Amino acid sequence: MHAYYSDHYVLPLPEGHRFPMAKYRMLRDRIAAELPAVHLAAAPAASDDELARVHDPAWVNAVAEGALSAAQQREIGFPWSEPMVERSRRSVGATIEAARRALQEGVAANLAGGTHHAFADKGSGYCVFNDIAVAARLMQAEWQCTRHVLLRVAVIDLDVHQGNGTAAIFADDPTVFTLSLHGAKNFPFRKEASDLDVELPDGCRDAAYLGALDAALATLWARHREALPGLVFYLAGADPHEGDRLGRLRLSTAGMAERDRRVFAACTERRIPVVVTMGGGYGVNIEDTVAVQLATYREALAGWAAWQAPRTAFGDVAPGLR
Repeated sequence: MHAYYSDHYVLPLPEGHRFPMAKYRMLRDRIAAELPAVHLAAAPAASDDELARVHDPAWVNAVAEGALSAAQQREIGFPWSEPMVERSRRSVGATIEAARRALQEGVAANLAGGTHHAFADKGSGYCVFNDIAVAARLMQAEWQCTRHVLLRVAVIDLDVHQGNGTAAIFADDPTVFTLSLHGAKNFPFRKEASDLDVELPDGCRDAAYLGALDAALATLWARHREALPGLVFYLAGADPHEGDRLGRLRLSTAGMAERDRRVFAACTERRIPVVVTMGGGYGVNIEDTVAVQLATYREALAGWAAWQAPRTAFGDVAPGLR
């Protein structure tokens, strides 16, 4: 299974900044040590043309040229720096490459990404560019060019925070279905309308969460009864975990792994390729966040292995891609 990283671009953050930049390298190190079947590769940088499939060129230029206002930098949560620009481009590039691999092999991943608070014309909540939106648009264009058919996309966003930027970008697009399962009282406090929003109360535990997830997935498949999505972007945030500083939900480590297992099983059953991005994770102990993310990779690897098994009667092409 292919996975792409960009953790060698480290943002120079102020002392005491609460963003856990170290988690990305820690995750890569653990995957390399414990999951040798995952092929790790450095992510390429997304180009201006690729970013412009979603983002206002004026926003892309302002980020690239260091022309962000103090207010824009505060909304993102990072001070501008050249490493910020490069890391943001490569986080998008990682999801693009993972999407291409997933369409070929069933499952692929970005060790970062899931920057779902970025809108077309601004960044927010530690997100500069929206990697999932850019990759979705690009995969649709490439699929149309090579296969001459529509590629329907679904976003399954299980970060504890609503994917407001993604929802806004695809608000009027019937070819992309956005599903967000998130804390009702958590950031962002003004939420956008996804195609399906499921709000959860503070303190939500495993059974209630998994029940809500099952119902949401059933709705997703029901709304695509006539034609399944051809590609799923799975935002596997670690922040619903009970040890997260910002999450406010109470999922156990076992509950988080079961969440992942159900998503991969549902997509594998339907032969829908999955792109995994990591989203948020702000554990009181950062090792807990990394352990949750590593478990996501174990489930992703199992999903990838299922894709490599003998093909069904559909042949090499998933039903949603025919």
